[in-house]
Amino acid sequence: MRLKSLSFRLLVAEGLALTVFFGLVAIILEQGFRDSAEQALQERLQVQIYSLLSLAEINNAGQLKMPDYLPEPRFSNPGSGLYGFVQQKQGEVLWRSTSGLGLDVISPPPLKVGESLFAFDNHGRYVLHYDVVWQNVSGVEREYIFTVAEDAQFVSHQIEHLQKTLRIWLLFIGIVLVTIQFALLRWSLKPLRSIATDLAAIEHGTKTHLDGSYPSELKGLVGNLNAFISIERAHLERYRNNLADLAHSLKTPLAILRGCAETFSSNTDTVKEQISRMDEIVEYQLHRAAAKGQHKAIKTVDLPVIVNKITASLNKVYLDKGITIAVAIPDSCLIYCEEGDLYEIVGNLLDNACKWCRQNVKLSVSLNVRNNRRNFSVQIQIEDDGPGIPLGKYNEILKRGVRADENIHGHGIGMSVVYELVTLLGGKLEGGKSNALGGMRWNVYFP
Repeated sequence: MRLKSLSFRLLVAEGLALTVFFGLVAIILEQGFRDSAEQALQERLQVQIYSLLSLAEINNAGQLKMPDYLPEPRFSNPGSGLYGFVQQKQGEVLWRSTSGLGLDVISPPPLKVGESLFAFDNHGRYVLHYDVVWQNVSGVEREYIFTVAEDAQFVSHQIEHLQKTLRIWLLFIGIVLVTIQFALLRWSLKPLRSIATDLAAIEHGTKTHLDGSYPSELKGLVGNLNAFISIERAHLERYRNNLADLAHSLKTPLAILRGCAETFSSNTDTVKEQISRMDEIVEYQLHRAAAKGQHKAIKTVDLPVIVNKITASLNKVYLDKGITIAVAIPDSCLIYCEEGDLYEIVGNLLDNACKWCRQNVKLSVSLNVRNNRRNFSVQIQIEDDGPGIPLGKYNEILKRGVRADENIHGHGIGMSVVYELVTLLGGKLEGGKSNALGGMRWNVYFP
């Protein structure tokens, strides 16, 4: 429905833009045609004046004589729309064509000899005035103004015809362009409609992710949507796993409590210990269920701040062991991650390093690294000088409930939490032997 609304809005916007554009085009073309028609009319009137000049004569008395019959028949037809006049400089009309009988002639403003003036008078006529000095054979000179006028209907009819033709063609072209724009718009928005259809299929459970053929411009959007869908599903899976872990972790303490129920008075300490353990398990699992591995577009966290808080806490926890935690990290390093998730990742890895090391733990951070043909923004490396993990157990300890040493206290789910969170964030977790300290080395890559 929203895509349809967007298509309608774009189509209306394009229609309005085309209307304004064609309106301006029509105005410009009409004005240009009007100017061109008036220019052509002026030139025709100039030719008529030259024709009248060639026919005019001045007798010996200095009087202007015009022939009774003129080559242009419109001058001889009353109401033909073409009129000719000859007037003196003072404004007295000496001659008018038969077509101009009864018409008033507006005298032009003062003109110089040989100067002409083209104007539109108050009677709806285009008028051309031409000032000329005439000399007869006796040397007598007279100054006359030859005037030729034509009704504006000639130009108006041409402009009206142009307007009618122009509007018909512009309307036709506009309809064609709107139809083409509508077709192009539907074709351009087809990938978005396809995404909307696929999202509806995912919502109904018939698809697991967006797997259609989309244009390159939408691949980033599709990738983000798929990542969001994967993260939400992973969250749901994590909630289920956490609840399963909680139920499984409580089985043993509950069994012990049941066994102590009959001899409660003699096993008070045991009951209290198991109850405290159950409380710790519940708190831990609920904390994990609340953690959210968000996509990198959510917000940033300053890594040095988190690392300093964790190392300060671990130094207090392992004070009796005398551990040295060496930290090599930039003053500021922003990571796209939730603060709780970063605490979970770095905290688990550092806690394991402190638990297994002899005395030395090292944490270092590298920026803009490349691993297996993939670019990462941040790499966190945590090393220790402990016994390390056998090669065959690297992948095993990432499984839920598996520990490297069954004699060490724990539920065996810390590394699985780290692996799940790093994967949810689109990163990578790698384990191996530390070349510097000789123990375990964990590399965490963030995108």
